[in-house]
Amino acid sequence: MTLKTLSAKSATALDKELMSSGGFSIDQLMELAGCALCFPGWYMTLFTDMTLSPATAADASTNQVYKLHPPSQGREILIACGPGNNGGDGLVAARHLYHYSYRPTIYYPKQSSNELYQRLATQLRTLGVPFTDDFPNALKHTHHVVDAIFGFSFSGEVREPFPAVIRALAETRVPVTSVDVPSSWDVETGPPAEGPGKGFFPHALVSLTAPKPLARFFAGRHFVGGRFVAPYICEKYGLELPEYEGVDQIVEVDAKTGQKL
Repeated sequence: MTLKTLSAKSATALDKELMSSGGFSIDQLMELAGCALCFPGWYMTLFTDMTLSPATAADASTNQVYKLHPPSQGREILIACGPGNNGGDGLVAARHLYHYSYRPTIYYPKQSSNELYQRLATQLRTLGVPFTDDFPNALKHTHHVVDAIFGFSFSGEVREPFPAVIRALAETRVPVTSVDVPSSWDVETGPPAEGPGKGFFPHALVSLTAPKPLARFFAGRHFVGGRFVAPYICEKYGLELPEYEGVDQIVEVDAKTGQKL
């Protein structure tokens, strides 16, 4: 069995359909994406490489992970946000992480003038969540990085100031979780052969709505967050989404087959 994916063209069409016949607003979709990134199941990804043993993690239900590995064991989360929707997902995730007692720091060098993104940034500032312009220094003091720089619509050259940031993500030993697409990867062909993203393979990938073709080149821990998708949309786009347990908003799947783990 092979992993079934959603092309960039289909992903764009699906998003438009969600916001038309589906009745969703972009605010709602961004909130759902941010929630998927921060739901308790995500903490298993966040801290598997730290003090929580693999055996303990495997035996724990996702709703118990928070209790098994509380924020006191590693609360610093660095979230790198780009100027588009992917960055907006990162801003939403930061707000939820703050309320889960983590300490997010935001790297958001190209802040959008769009009212939605400005409101998301304001929500964080009113909570006292810090914004930084010094990504290398922030990286030295974090326990995990969320890569929310570029999404599935990215193409072409990585422009300043992001080349150095993506190189740092490729070189760091700090675990990195990418939102939908590892930044600088081509949505169809995966990791670049040259440029700042060469050698960038994040620890985990959270595919939003459904995996994109690049997921075939990903070998880390792969999660899907798309529990809000209606059955008629799954049928129309040929999606075979995994079943979600209980109240979970994400599910871990096999990186090669897409089957639920």
